[in-house]
Amino acid sequence: MKEKMPPFKRKKTTGKSFPVKVCTLDAELEFNLELKATGRDLFDLVCRTIGLRETWYFGLQYEDSKGFIAWLKLDKKVQDQGIPQQTTMPFMFLAKFYPEEVAEELVQEVTQHLFFLQVNRAILAMDIYCPPEASVLLASYAVQAKYGDYDEGTYKPGMLASEELLPQRVIDQYQMTAEMWEERIKVWYADHRGMSRDESEIEYLKIAQDLDMYGVNYFPISNKKDTDLWLGVTSLGLNIYEKENKLTPKTTFQWSEIRHVSFDDKKFTIKPVDKTSPNFVFFSHKVRMNKLILDLCIGNHDLFMRRRKPDSMEVQQMKTQAKEEKSRRQIERNKLAREKQLREIAEKEKSIMEQRLMQYQEEIRLANEALRRSEETADLLAEKSRVAEEEAMLLGQKASEAEHKITQFRLTALKTEEEKVSLERKTREAEQLTARLVDESERRAAEANKLKEELLRARVAEKQAKEKLLEFLSRNAYVNTSVSSLYSVSSSSVLDLPADLHALRLNANSPSLSLTHSTPPALVDHHLPAYDFIADNDMEQLSLEIEKERVQYLEKSKNLQDQLRDLKTEIEVLKVDEKQCELDMLHDEQVRLGENKYSTLKKVKCGSTKARVAYFEEL
Repeated sequence: MKEKMPPFKRKKTTGKSFPVKVCTLDAELEFNLELKATGRDLFDLVCRTIGLRETWYFGLQYEDSKGFIAWLKLDKKVQDQGIPQQTTMPFMFLAKFYPEEVAEELVQEVTQHLFFLQVNRAILAMDIYCPPEASVLLASYAVQAKYGDYDEGTYKPGMLASEELLPQRVIDQYQMTAEMWEERIKVWYADHRGMSRDESEIEYLKIAQDLDMYGVNYFPISNKKDTDLWLGVTSLGLNIYEKENKLTPKTTFQWSEIRHVSFDDKKFTIKPVDKTSPNFVFFSHKVRMNKLILDLCIGNHDLFMRRRKPDSMEVQQMKTQAKEEKSRRQIERNKLAREKQLREIAEKEKSIMEQRLMQYQEEIRLANEALRRSEETADLLAEKSRVAEEEAMLLGQKASEAEHKITQFRLTALKTEEEKVSLERKTREAEQLTARLVDESERRAAEANKLKEELLRARVAEKQAKEKLLEFLSRNAYVNTSVSSLYSVSSSSVLDLPADLHALRLNANSPSLSLTHSTPPALVDHHLPAYDFIADNDMEQLSLEIEKERVQYLEKSKNLQDQLRDLKTEIEVLKVDEKQCELDMLHDEQVRLGENKYSTLKKVKCGSTKARVAYFEEL
């Protein structure tokens, strides 16, 4: 991202100024400097622009005309430091020195963010070795810092697969697709819910600082036996590594043990505080590298002693402001969390009310349907009753006619005996027919009475259904009142019951010390101030306190360690052994022996300075 400078900074290049570009890993800054501007002028300008006050960790890095990485000297003019002549001078604003404990020492969020970006880039570029399971955990914190809380509703599969989250060495080691890695990162990412960007980044750094290669500047050296070794310059002192092993130092010298540092050509000499101990001598490959080693030794030693003194007024002020700002943000986050919780409760209540409304609307629809069927049944029974009455009347008329015919038959029965017999026979038939008609008439009359009773019951049922519906609507008046308190109800949803019932409608408004050297090389030395040193027993006490705090931290993170072991076991079956590098095998051996960065350092610094110097010379 390229930041635009204020108008007074973006002036045309003249013969009295020159342009520079400074990259801070997340921004590109462009300035026009006066010809007489020093490194301090440019450094202070960058720090003011990005709002950085913890300036003692950082420096401006560039590549000189011979392709050698160098740091801009603050007390010399920018143009007098062998910077290649280009249209715009490029610099990288990077951390030059590392803190011993990030959570305690890094105060400003901008400082934490710059360290996070640099360490993250170093891990992804494989400049810092990181075990596969730890790299997955670190990736989850990086995702939390970038995207915020995991949201299952907006998260899309494959969203993280395109991100550069893991070192390529880790990806190549396992027969796993990008989606499989993403799934494992997502599990931890979801666990970080509620973490702000600065909290995620500081957790990332707290884990990264326990990596063996974190905060170590490596330089190729050799001892008097011409054995190729690595010198590691750290915030705690100097480490010596074998050529094939950058993880486990063979010996170490703390800054409190060092009295004097100097180099002559390629020979570097370190004099211990204990005057009875021999000097620690090694040889570097390049004179320019010796200058950089000396510069880093001076800077790290100054910070080492500074940490062991009371905080300056500036640091105390920054810590107070950071504490107040953190407290204010915590209050804001708690307030937002409460508002979010209340909103979720309101959304849940809204959903319940909507479900109840839908249920009531369905009950009303069913009641309307039952009423309509009841009315249709009543009409049908009324029609059947009318037809039955008409049939009964017709059968009564037929019965009267039959009786009249019987009388006529009786009057004519005396004519002849045959007519009498015939008349008797016909009379019997007529009587039987009359009996049948009478029975049929009685049956029809009984059926008509039954239909009348059913019609009466249907009318009563219809009346009861209407009364029940009206009672149901009046009983739900309170529910409708509650619903209207959460949602605005449109005027067209008012109940109005003519022949049919209406449906209810709800309108709901849902509620992140440099030294300069001349060539040809001369004897250069640096006397470390005597008042800076502290007694050995004080150092031991301080080391015990630091170790105690670290043990407490490890106990608190037991659950995390268990998760890391589970992940390692899970992906172990997918590992391709042929893809393992030397550092992987060295790390596995460390784990097998139950060692870590701090136990190794504690072990190699045991013994006298004299014994460690002798051990170095025998390597």
